[in-house]
Amino acid sequence: MPLCVNRSEMEGCSAPPGRRRSRIAAIGNNGLKIVLAPDSFKGSATAAQVCEALQTGLRRVFVDAEILCVPMADGGEGTVQSLVDATGGRFCPADVSGPLGDPVQARYGVLGDGETAVIEMAAASGLTLVPEERRDPRLTSTRGTGELVLAAVNGGCRKLVIGIGGSATNDGGAGMAQALGVSLTDDDGNELPPGGLALQRLAHIDVSGFDARLTDFDVLVACDVDNPLCGPNGASAVYGPQKGATPEMARQLDGALANYADVLRRGIGKDVTGLPGAGAAGGLGAGLVVFLDADLRPGVDIVMEAVGLQESLRGAHLVITGEGAIDAQTAHGKTISGVAKAAKLQGIPVIAVTGMIGDGAESVYGVGVDAVWSIVDRPMSLAFAVHNHRVLLAQAGERIARMLMIHL
Repeated sequence: MPLCVNRSEMEGCSAPPGRRRSRIAAIGNNGLKIVLAPDSFKGSATAAQVCEALQTGLRRVFVDAEILCVPMADGGEGTVQSLVDATGGRFCPADVSGPLGDPVQARYGVLGDGETAVIEMAAASGLTLVPEERRDPRLTSTRGTGELVLAAVNGGCRKLVIGIGGSATNDGGAGMAQALGVSLTDDDGNELPPGGLALQRLAHIDVSGFDARLTDFDVLVACDVDNPLCGPNGASAVYGPQKGATPEMARQLDGALANYADVLRRGIGKDVTGLPGAGAAGGLGAGLVVFLDADLRPGVDIVMEAVGLQESLRGAHLVITGEGAIDAQTAHGKTISGVAKAAKLQGIPVIAVTGMIGDGAESVYGVGVDAVWSIVDRPMSLAFAVHNHRVLLAQAGERIARMLMIHL
Protein backbone atom coordinates (compact mmCIF):
# COMPACT_ATOMS: atom_id res chain seq x y z
CA MET A 1 0.00 0.00 0.00
CA PRO A 2 1.73 3.23 -1.08
CA LEU A 3 2.23 5.92 1.50
CA CYS A 4 0.86 8.57 -0.91
CA VAL A 5 -2.28 7.20 -2.53
CA ASN A 6 -4.07 10.21 -4.05
CA ARG A 7 -3.40 13.65 -5.51
CA SER A 8 -3.91 15.53 -2.25
CA GLU A 9 -1.46 13.26 -0.49
CA MET A 10 1.00 13.57 -3.37
CA GLU A 11 0.79 17.34 -2.95
CA GLY A 12 1.53 16.84 0.71
CA CYS A 13 4.70 14.97 -0.23
CA SER A 14 6.19 18.08 -1.79
CA ALA A 15 4.76 20.58 0.65
CA PRO A 16 6.93 22.81 2.87
CA PRO A 17 7.96 21.35 6.22
CA GLY A 18 5.23 23.07 8.20
CA ARG A 19 2.44 21.85 5.97
CA ARG A 20 4.01 18.39 5.75
CA ARG A 21 4.06 18.08 9.53
CA SER A 22 0.35 18.90 9.81
CA ARG A 23 -0.39 16.38 7.05
CA ILE A 24 1.42 13.70 9.09
CA ALA A 25 -0.76 14.52 12.09
CA ALA A 26 -3.89 14.25 9.94
CA ILE A 27 -2.88 10.89 8.55
CA GLY A 28 -2.04 9.68 12.05
CA ASN A 29 -5.42 10.73 13.40
CA ASN A 30 -7.11 9.02 10.47
CA GLY A 31 -5.45 5.67 11.03
CA LEU A 32 -1.82 5.59 9.88
CA LYS A 33 -0.91 1.99 10.72
CA ILE A 34 2.59 0.58 11.17
CA VAL A 35 3.20 -3.09 11.92
CA LEU A 36 6.38 -4.04 13.78
CA ALA A 37 7.27 -7.69 13.06
CA PRO A 38 10.95 -8.26 13.91
CA ASP A 39 12.86 -11.32 15.04
CA SER A 40 15.02 -11.12 18.15
CA PHE A 41 18.48 -9.57 18.00
CA LYS A 42 20.35 -12.64 19.20
CA GLY A 43 22.26 -12.12 22.43
CA SER A 44 20.83 -8.63 22.80
CA ALA A 45 17.04 -8.24 22.70
CA THR A 46 13.97 -10.41 22.37
CA ALA A 47 11.61 -9.71 19.49
CA ALA A 48 9.17 -8.08 21.91
CA GLN A 49 11.93 -5.82 23.24
CA VAL A 50 12.86 -4.83 19.69
CA CYS A 51 9.23 -3.93 19.05
CA GLU A 52 9.04 -1.87 22.22
CA ALA A 53 12.21 0.10 21.44
CA LEU A 54 11.26 0.79 17.82
CA GLN A 55 7.82 1.92 18.94
CA THR A 56 9.39 4.36 21.40
CA GLY A 57 11.28 6.04 18.57
CA LEU A 58 8.37 6.05 16.14
CA ARG A 59 6.09 7.64 18.75
CA ARG A 60 8.42 10.65 18.97
CA VAL A 61 7.15 11.54 15.49
CA PHE A 62 3.94 9.60 14.84
CA VAL A 63 2.17 10.32 18.12
CA ASP A 64 -1.30 9.28 16.98
CA ALA A 65 -0.43 6.41 14.63
CA GLU A 66 -1.62 2.86 15.21
CA ILE A 67 1.53 0.85 15.87
CA LEU A 68 0.93 -2.87 16.12
CA CYS A 69 3.62 -5.12 17.63
CA VAL A 70 3.86 -8.70 16.36
CA PRO A 71 7.03 -10.36 17.73
CA MET A 72 8.35 -12.89 15.20
CA ALA A 73 10.77 -15.82 14.89
CA ASP A 74 11.70 -18.44 12.30
CA GLY A 75 11.77 -21.59 14.40
CA GLY A 76 15.24 -21.11 15.83
CA GLU A 77 16.37 -19.43 19.02
CA GLY A 78 13.72 -17.07 20.35
CA THR A 79 10.74 -18.90 18.85
CA VAL A 80 9.19 -19.82 22.20
CA GLN A 81 9.65 -16.30 23.53
CA SER A 82 8.15 -14.68 20.43
CA LEU A 83 5.12 -16.95 20.27
CA VAL A 84 4.38 -16.60 23.96
CA ASP A 85 4.76 -12.83 23.77
CA ALA A 86 2.62 -12.52 20.64
CA THR A 87 -0.25 -14.69 21.91
CA GLY A 88 -0.31 -13.72 25.57
CA GLY A 89 0.84 -17.16 26.61
CA ARG A 90 2.90 -18.42 29.52
CA PHE A 91 6.07 -20.37 30.30
CA CYS A 92 6.34 -23.70 32.08
CA PRO A 93 9.60 -24.97 33.62
CA ALA A 94 10.71 -28.58 33.22
CA ASP A 95 13.71 -30.52 34.51
CA VAL A 96 14.97 -32.78 31.74
CA SER A 97 18.02 -34.71 30.60
CA GLY A 98 20.68 -32.72 28.77
CA PRO A 99 22.48 -33.95 25.64
CA LEU A 100 24.96 -35.97 27.72
CA GLY A 101 22.46 -37.03 30.37
CA ASP A 102 23.20 -34.27 32.86
CA PRO A 103 20.13 -32.59 34.38
CA VAL A 104 19.04 -29.42 32.58
CA GLN A 105 16.50 -26.80 33.62
CA ALA A 106 14.47 -26.16 30.47
CA ARG A 107 11.09 -24.64 29.72
CA TYR A 108 8.33 -24.77 27.15
CA GLY A 109 5.70 -22.23 26.27
CA VAL A 110 1.93 -22.52 26.18
CA LEU A 111 0.26 -20.23 23.68
CA GLY A 112 -2.70 -18.05 24.45
CA ASP A 113 -5.13 -20.74 23.29
CA GLY A 114 -4.11 -22.79 26.35
CA GLU A 115 -3.63 -26.02 24.41
CA THR A 116 -0.66 -25.45 22.08
CA ALA A 117 2.80 -26.04 23.48
CA VAL A 118 5.86 -24.57 21.79
CA ILE A 119 9.27 -26.11 22.34
CA GLU A 120 12.80 -25.34 21.22
CA MET A 121 14.66 -28.65 21.16
CA ALA A 122 17.85 -26.68 21.84
CA ALA A 123 16.53 -25.95 25.34
CA ALA A 124 16.99 -29.63 26.17
CA SER A 125 19.32 -31.03 23.50
CA GLY A 126 21.17 -27.98 22.23
CA LEU A 127 24.82 -27.54 21.33
CA THR A 128 25.26 -24.67 23.78
CA LEU A 129 24.50 -27.10 26.63
CA VAL A 130 27.66 -29.10 25.91
CA PRO A 131 31.10 -27.67 26.74
CA GLU A 132 33.28 -27.57 23.64
CA GLU A 133 35.73 -30.12 25.02
CA ARG A 134 32.88 -32.65 25.60
CA ARG A 135 31.14 -32.35 22.23
CA ASP A 136 30.76 -35.76 20.63
CA PRO A 137 27.68 -36.48 18.48
CA ARG A 138 28.31 -40.20 18.84
CA LEU A 139 27.13 -39.89 22.46
CA THR A 140 24.67 -36.99 22.64
CA SER A 141 20.97 -37.77 22.90
CA THR A 142 17.59 -36.16 22.23
CA ARG A 143 16.04 -37.81 25.31
CA GLY A 144 15.55 -34.43 26.96
CA THR A 145 13.52 -33.23 23.98
CA GLY A 146 11.20 -36.20 24.44
CA GLU A 147 10.93 -35.37 28.13
CA LEU A 148 9.91 -31.81 27.22
CA VAL A 149 7.18 -33.22 24.97
CA LEU A 150 5.93 -35.38 27.84
CA ALA A 151 5.95 -32.37 30.16
CA ALA A 152 3.71 -30.52 27.72
CA VAL A 153 1.35 -33.51 27.47
CA ASN A 154 1.23 -33.81 31.25
CA GLY A 155 0.44 -30.11 31.36
CA GLY A 156 -2.70 -30.65 29.32
CA CYS A 157 -1.49 -29.53 25.88
CA ARG A 158 -2.84 -31.25 22.77
CA LYS A 159 -0.88 -29.51 20.04
CA LEU A 160 2.84 -28.94 19.62
CA VAL A 161 5.04 -26.55 17.70
CA ILE A 162 8.71 -27.51 17.91
CA GLY A 163 11.75 -25.65 16.61
CA ILE A 164 14.63 -28.00 15.92
CA GLY A 165 17.57 -25.69 15.28
CA GLY A 166 20.81 -25.66 17.28
CA SER A 167 21.04 -29.35 18.17
CA ALA A 168 24.02 -31.12 19.72
CA THR A 169 22.74 -34.50 18.57
CA ASN A 170 22.97 -37.00 15.74
CA ASP A 171 20.71 -39.79 16.99
CA GLY A 172 17.80 -39.54 14.56
CA GLY A 173 15.45 -38.71 17.43
CA ALA A 174 16.10 -42.12 19.01
CA GLY A 175 16.56 -40.65 22.47
CA MET A 176 13.32 -38.73 22.10
CA ALA A 177 11.52 -41.91 21.05
CA GLN A 178 12.86 -43.82 24.06
CA ALA A 179 11.64 -41.06 26.38
CA LEU A 180 8.18 -41.46 24.84
CA GLY A 181 8.09 -45.19 25.52
CA VAL A 182 9.63 -46.70 22.37
CA SER A 183 12.05 -49.60 22.91
CA LEU A 184 15.15 -49.79 20.69
CA THR A 185 17.12 -53.00 21.12
CA ASP A 186 20.05 -54.87 19.61
CA ASP A 187 20.10 -58.50 18.44
CA ASP A 188 20.46 -59.70 22.03
CA GLY A 189 17.43 -57.75 23.22
CA ASN A 190 19.49 -55.13 25.06
CA GLU A 191 18.15 -51.57 25.13
CA LEU A 192 20.44 -49.24 23.20
CA PRO A 193 22.43 -46.68 25.19
CA PRO A 194 22.16 -42.97 24.33
CA GLY A 195 23.83 -41.52 21.27
CA GLY A 196 23.87 -41.78 17.51
CA LEU A 197 26.65 -44.33 17.27
CA ALA A 198 24.61 -46.95 19.14
CA LEU A 199 22.15 -47.01 16.24
CA GLN A 200 24.61 -49.11 14.25
CA ARG A 201 23.59 -51.98 16.57
CA LEU A 202 19.84 -51.36 16.31
CA ALA A 203 17.94 -54.51 15.35
CA HIS A 204 14.40 -54.16 16.73
CA ILE A 205 11.89 -51.39 17.43
CA ASP A 206 8.96 -51.97 19.78
CA VAL A 207 6.33 -49.21 19.92
CA SER A 208 3.90 -51.06 22.21
CA GLY A 209 4.98 -48.88 25.14
CA PHE A 210 4.56 -45.61 23.24
CA ASP A 211 2.54 -43.07 25.23
CA ALA A 212 -1.00 -43.45 23.85
CA ARG A 213 -1.83 -39.80 24.55
CA LEU A 214 0.53 -38.83 21.74
CA THR A 215 -1.38 -40.70 19.04
CA ASP A 216 -3.84 -37.81 18.86
CA PHE A 217 -1.23 -35.06 19.14
CA ASP A 218 -0.98 -32.44 16.37
CA VAL A 219 2.72 -31.69 15.77
CA LEU A 220 4.22 -28.96 13.57
CA VAL A 221 8.01 -28.88 13.18
CA ALA A 222 9.86 -25.71 12.23
CA CYS A 223 12.37 -27.08 9.75
CA ASP A 224 14.28 -24.73 7.46
CA VAL A 225 16.62 -27.24 5.83
CA ASP A 226 15.89 -29.96 3.30
CA ASN A 227 18.80 -32.30 4.03
CA PRO A 228 18.06 -36.03 3.80
CA LEU A 229 18.83 -38.34 6.68
CA CYS A 230 21.93 -39.97 5.15
CA GLY A 231 24.52 -39.54 2.42
CA PRO A 232 26.84 -36.69 1.41
CA ASN A 233 24.13 -34.10 2.10
CA GLY A 234 22.79 -35.88 5.15
CA ALA A 235 22.76 -35.06 8.85
CA SER A 236 26.14 -36.58 9.72
CA ALA A 237 28.17 -35.28 6.79
CA VAL A 238 26.83 -31.73 6.77
CA TYR A 239 26.15 -30.96 10.42
CA GLY A 240 28.22 -33.54 12.30
CA PRO A 241 31.45 -31.48 12.14
CA GLN A 242 29.69 -28.52 13.77
CA LYS A 243 28.90 -30.79 16.72
CA GLY A 244 32.42 -32.15 17.18
CA ALA A 245 32.56 -35.00 14.67
CA THR A 246 35.78 -35.84 12.85
CA PRO A 247 35.47 -37.14 9.26
CA GLU A 248 35.72 -40.70 10.56
CA MET A 249 33.05 -40.07 13.21
CA ALA A 250 30.79 -38.59 10.53
CA ARG A 251 31.15 -41.73 8.39
CA GLN A 252 30.34 -43.94 11.38
CA LEU A 253 27.30 -41.87 12.27
CA ASP A 254 26.06 -41.86 8.70
CA GLY A 255 26.21 -45.65 8.67
CA ALA A 256 24.39 -45.80 11.99
CA LEU A 257 21.58 -43.59 10.68
CA ALA A 258 21.36 -45.69 7.52
CA ASN A 259 20.83 -48.78 9.70
CA TYR A 260 18.26 -46.86 11.76
CA ALA A 261 16.33 -45.95 8.61
CA ASP A 262 16.44 -49.56 7.43
CA VAL A 263 15.07 -50.89 10.74
CA LEU A 264 12.36 -48.21 10.77
CA ARG A 265 11.30 -49.26 7.29
CA ARG A 266 11.29 -53.00 8.05
CA GLY A 267 9.99 -52.75 11.60
CA ILE A 268 7.19 -50.20 11.45
CA GLY A 269 6.77 -49.60 7.73
CA LYS A 270 7.89 -45.97 7.52
CA ASP A 271 10.52 -44.96 4.98
CA VAL A 272 12.27 -41.63 5.63
CA THR A 273 15.36 -42.19 3.50
CA GLY A 274 14.35 -39.70 0.82
CA LEU A 275 12.33 -37.31 2.97
CA PRO A 276 13.49 -33.67 2.65
CA GLY A 277 14.26 -32.33 6.11
CA ALA A 278 14.70 -35.78 7.67
CA GLY A 279 18.33 -34.89 8.39
CA ALA A 280 17.47 -31.73 10.33
CA ALA A 281 18.81 -31.59 13.90
CA GLY A 282 20.90 -34.73 13.47
CA GLY A 283 17.96 -36.70 12.12
CA LEU A 284 15.42 -35.51 14.68
CA GLY A 285 13.29 -34.46 11.71
CA ALA A 286 13.02 -38.11 10.75
CA GLY A 287 12.22 -39.23 14.29
CA LEU A 288 9.45 -36.66 14.68
CA VAL A 289 7.83 -37.72 11.40
CA VAL A 290 8.03 -41.42 12.25
CA PHE A 291 6.98 -41.40 15.88
CA LEU A 292 4.78 -38.27 16.14
CA ASP A 293 3.49 -38.10 12.57
CA ALA A 294 4.82 -34.55 12.46
CA ASP A 295 4.45 -32.07 9.62
CA LEU A 296 7.77 -30.45 8.63
CA ARG A 297 7.26 -26.84 7.53
CA PRO A 298 9.35 -23.66 7.20
CA GLY A 299 9.64 -22.17 10.66
CA VAL A 300 8.69 -18.63 9.71
CA ASP A 301 5.46 -19.91 8.09
CA ILE A 302 4.50 -21.70 11.31
CA VAL A 303 5.17 -18.61 13.40
CA MET A 304 3.31 -16.28 11.03
CA GLU A 305 0.28 -18.55 11.20
CA ALA A 306 0.45 -18.88 14.98
CA VAL A 307 0.63 -15.12 15.60
CA GLY A 308 -1.89 -14.21 12.88
CA LEU A 309 0.48 -11.97 10.95
CA GLN A 310 -1.61 -11.84 7.77
CA GLU A 311 -4.58 -10.48 9.71
CA SER A 312 -2.37 -7.97 11.54
CA LEU A 313 -1.09 -6.63 8.21
CA ARG A 314 -4.54 -5.69 6.93
CA GLY A 315 -4.76 -1.96 6.35
CA ALA A 316 -1.12 -1.30 7.25
CA HIS A 317 0.82 1.49 5.57
CA LEU A 318 4.26 0.18 6.55
CA VAL A 319 5.91 -2.93 7.98
CA ILE A 320 9.16 -2.79 9.93
CA THR A 321 10.88 -6.14 10.44
CA GLY A 322 14.47 -6.97 11.37
CA GLU A 323 17.03 -9.12 13.14
CA GLY A 324 20.55 -8.84 14.51
CA ALA A 325 22.35 -9.40 11.21
CA ILE A 326 21.29 -9.34 7.57
CA ASP A 327 23.39 -11.22 5.02
CA ALA A 328 23.11 -13.60 2.08
CA GLN A 329 21.28 -16.21 4.19
CA THR A 330 18.53 -13.86 5.33
CA ALA A 331 16.54 -14.23 2.12
CA HIS A 332 16.36 -18.00 2.54
CA GLY A 333 13.63 -18.82 5.02
CA LYS A 334 14.55 -16.34 7.74
CA THR A 335 12.07 -14.10 9.52
CA ILE A 336 12.74 -11.04 7.39
CA SER A 337 12.08 -12.88 4.14
CA GLY A 338 8.85 -14.42 5.43
CA VAL A 339 7.51 -11.13 6.74
CA ALA A 340 8.48 -9.27 3.57
CA LYS A 341 6.77 -11.81 1.32
CA ALA A 342 3.61 -11.64 3.42
CA ALA A 343 3.62 -7.85 3.33
CA LYS A 344 4.11 -7.74 -0.43
CA LEU A 345 1.04 -9.91 -0.93
CA GLN A 346 -0.88 -6.94 0.48
CA GLY A 347 1.21 -4.29 -1.30
CA ILE A 348 2.78 -2.92 1.89
CA PRO A 349 6.27 -1.33 1.93
CA VAL A 350 8.86 -3.07 4.14
CA ILE A 351 11.86 -1.71 6.04
CA ALA A 352 14.30 -4.13 7.70
CA VAL A 353 16.35 -2.92 10.66
CA THR A 354 19.52 -4.66 11.74
CA GLY A 355 22.67 -4.40 13.79
CA MET A 356 24.97 -5.63 11.02
CA ILE A 357 24.70 -5.45 7.25
CA GLY A 358 26.78 -8.37 5.97
CA ASP A 359 27.88 -9.71 2.60
CA GLY A 360 24.96 -10.46 0.32
CA ALA A 361 22.47 -8.42 2.34
CA GLU A 362 21.14 -6.95 -0.89
CA SER A 363 19.50 -10.32 -1.62
CA VAL A 364 16.63 -9.34 0.69
CA TYR A 365 15.48 -6.79 -1.87
CA GLY A 366 14.50 -9.72 -4.07
CA VAL A 367 12.06 -11.09 -1.47
CA GLY A 368 10.20 -7.86 -0.83
CA VAL A 369 12.31 -5.67 1.45
CA ASP A 370 12.37 -2.06 0.23
CA ALA A 371 15.14 -0.72 2.49
CA VAL A 372 17.68 -2.00 5.00
CA TRP A 373 18.38 0.25 7.97
CA SER A 374 21.26 -0.27 10.41
CA ILE A 375 20.81 0.79 14.02
CA VAL A 376 24.58 1.35 14.24
CA ASP A 377 24.92 5.07 13.60
CA ARG A 378 28.61 5.54 14.46
CA PRO A 379 31.73 3.44 15.12
CA MET A 380 31.12 1.26 18.19
CA SER A 381 32.09 -2.07 19.68
CA LEU A 382 29.76 -5.05 19.63
CA ALA A 383 29.63 -4.95 23.42
CA PHE A 384 28.53 -1.30 23.34
CA ALA A 385 25.83 -2.03 20.74
CA VAL A 386 24.49 -4.97 22.74
CA HIS A 387 24.43 -3.00 25.98
CA ASN A 388 22.74 0.01 24.38
CA HIS A 389 20.37 -1.80 22.03
CA ARG A 390 17.24 -0.09 23.38
CA VAL A 391 18.61 3.39 22.75
CA LEU A 392 19.96 2.47 19.31
CA LEU A 393 16.71 0.84 18.22
CA ALA A 394 14.65 3.79 19.46
CA GLN A 395 16.90 6.22 17.63
CA ALA A 396 16.57 4.13 14.47
CA GLY A 397 12.79 4.15 14.84
CA GLU A 398 12.76 7.93 15.11
CA ARG A 399 15.05 8.35 12.09
CA ILE A 400 12.81 6.07 10.03
CA ALA A 401 9.76 8.09 11.06
CA ARG A 402 11.42 11.40 10.16
CA MET A 403 12.49 10.01 6.81
CA LEU A 404 8.91 8.93 6.16
CA MET A 405 7.67 12.45 6.90
CA ILE A 406 9.31 13.54 3.67
CA HIS A 407 7.07 11.21 1.68
CA LEU A 408 3.79 11.69 3.50
